Amino acid sequence: TGNLEHWADQGVLLLNATLTVRAGQAASHQGKGWEQFTDAVIKLLSDQKTGLVFLLWGNYAKQKGAVIDRPKHYVLTAAHPSPFSAYNGWFGCKHFSQTNNYLKQQGKEPIAWTPA
Repeated sequence: TGNLEHWADQGVLLLNATLTVRAGQAASHQGKGWEQFTDAVIKLLSDQKTGLVFLLWGNYAKQKGAVIDRPKHYVLTAAHPSPFSAYNGWFGCKHFSQTNNYLKQQGKEPIAWTPA
């Protein structure tokens, strides 16, 4: 159904680099200030927490890696999972299983990626 509340209930945060868009016009609100806001959110999380997992999918997301304190966190990058680029490295990247392996190594609960 596309409902990912079960992810949010487990602490997963989904965050796009740009939070709004004109209907049917990808990246139409890029450069409107969202980038600074999302950088600040990611930097705050990176600075105040340890052992977070950042899954950076797509080129815009990969740029967000610049504000992450990488020695404190686990960062994985891949192509964006959109139909246009998923076959360029997102399919088969195993980010969900890699995330859970890392969480277990840290003594944390793995994410139940599929709904119960």
